Amino acid sequence: MSFILGISAFYHDSSATLIKGEKIVAAAQEERFSRIKHDNRFPKNAISYCLEEGKISLEEVDAIIFYEKPFLKFERLLETYLAFVPKGFLSFSKAMPLWIKEKLFQKKVLFDECKKIDKNFNNINKIKFCSHHRSHAASAFFASPFENSLILTIDGVGEWSTTTIALGNKNKIKILEEINFPHSLGLLYSAFTYYLGFKVNSGEYKVMGLAPYGQPKYTELILKELITLKEDGSYKLNMKYFNFATGLTMINKNFENLFGVKKRNSNKEGDNLTQFHMDMASSIQNVIEIVILKICRYIRDKYKTGNLCLAGGVALNCVANGKILKEKIFDNIWIQPASGDAGGSLGAALSYIYDELSIERHIFKPDMMNGSYLGPKFKNEEIKKQLEDLGASYQEKTEEDILKIVSKELSNEKIVGWFQGRMEFGPRSLGCRSIIADPRSEKMQQKLNLKIKFRESFRPFAPSILIEELKNYFDMETPSPYMLLVANIKDNLKIQMTDSQKGLFGIEKLNIKRSTIPSVTHVDYSARVQTVEKDSNSRYYKLIKNFFEITGCPILINTSFNIRGEPIVCEPKDAFNCFMGTNLDILVIENFVLYKDNQSQKLIENYKERYRLD
Repeated sequence: MSFILGISAFYHDSSATLIKGEKIVAAAQEERFSRIKHDNRFPKNAISYCLEEGKISLEEVDAIIFYEKPFLKFERLLETYLAFVPKGFLSFSKAMPLWIKEKLFQKKVLFDECKKIDKNFNNINKIKFCSHHRSHAASAFFASPFENSLILTIDGVGEWSTTTIALGNKNKIKILEEINFPHSLGLLYSAFTYYLGFKVNSGEYKVMGLAPYGQPKYTELILKELITLKEDGSYKLNMKYFNFATGLTMINKNFENLFGVKKRNSNKEGDNLTQFHMDMASSIQNVIEIVILKICRYIRDKYKTGNLCLAGGVALNCVANGKILKEKIFDNIWIQPASGDAGGSLGAALSYIYDELSIERHIFKPDMMNGSYLGPKFKNEEIKKQLEDLGASYQEKTEEDILKIVSKELSNEKIVGWFQGRMEFGPRSLGCRSIIADPRSEKMQQKLNLKIKFRESFRPFAPSILIEELKNYFDMETPSPYMLLVANIKDNLKIQMTDSQKGLFGIEKLNIKRSTIPSVTHVDYSARVQTVEKDSNSRYYKLIKNFFEITGCPILINTSFNIRGEPIVCEPKDAFNCFMGTNLDILVIENFVLYKDNQSQKLIENYKERYRLD
């Protein structure tokens, strides 16, 4: 049975995936090991972890597949610069030396890096390439539970493609239609991310979270000036307003003049988020949803297929995903949990296995992803050693005792760092590297944002809910194990706003209690839902069940175990450091319970200074 290694690197969110036969042995992002958020370097640590999990050396791997084709990307850069001459000379002069020195010879670069991991690795011909959007498409379809499906991939840009429509059938994928650079829905959203003062390729989810605080006042202006949209969902950007094709920024002065407000500088004191910024976030989110729904209706009508798979960075826009579900355009949809570039390592490997080797494909239920729990797991003896080396005070308990203790503490509004099982692959914590709390508390959202995560107060939190209770709390019947769908709270749980409350603007809305689970109810009565099943994450399921028995509430707040600007924790020592540097009350690592009050004051540090804000 062959071992195939997939690699994503050199743009953002580098990762590695190891597959044996058709089973995903391991997958992880480099950032989790290096502790550098969105680390784009060659994923040496992630590869070493995958090889360790597979109990093999790099030399024993049958093929190594890179998630992009560098020559195609070089062609796109050259043609773009030529098309915009002389406008792009500064960007051209900065990019070309790196391409000529390294990227055109990427196979050699990859080979040299592989040699550093295993000096016995000596066959450069094992290194192969898969195009960027085919990697995305393969990560979605081949990992899905469908024998055949339409596949929609949307992101910033790969080599040329920015949006592709493909058809997956058994072990083959055929790309049918595509939209090419510079016309890109992902780059359009990133342009607004940049304009609102957030970091590109990192802050897009902040725009999504900010949108419900505003009104989509600028939708018509965006559709009139920035993007030409056809009935079939195809689109073109008006490059008069953008700088990303040739410059070093996303937008130009024409963009700022169109809206009459300069780009927000988040580093400048006093340049705070205003109602204008909230309305702008609402407007671009609305435009993205309009375009995606048009594409979905068009491909459903044209290709008459009831299944849809989604991948690419835009597929992480769970609000748009929720609209596709709500509109019932498709019978079934499945979204790759590592939809961004990290998932490219998985897709590249899967594409080689099925498309190139033509291995017969078996359908896995509920899917191939093992709940996305594909990262490292730690034994109790390893954990104990790390805790003792750190000088931590801990108690060792049975699983049964831990579930009782933690559920009781949660019901008393304690905030818990929850570390167990295999680390998640992708950007979401799904109950193995999570910070958890009581959703019934009115103050918990602000407390988590300001005292634990050290981030903007407007950011919403997700509910983890027992799968069997889903229909009682949300207008949704489809399982959402990967936290990639947004749904509305049930009407009977809502607390309607008074007339005076309806008159409030922006962040003022934050302090209004909206439902019986206020800390996971966004200002528009929506929530980004994670359904939890016993078969996929037994310990987390049992914890929520215990909490349900104590409180009558089958839901916990679930947010990623990290602070703003930091990658999600990977090892026990990462979890302990985060615990000691924040206002977390309790830390649970497998069978060990740690209380903040029992720790030495000498171990407390100004943790947030370690990480640059994103």
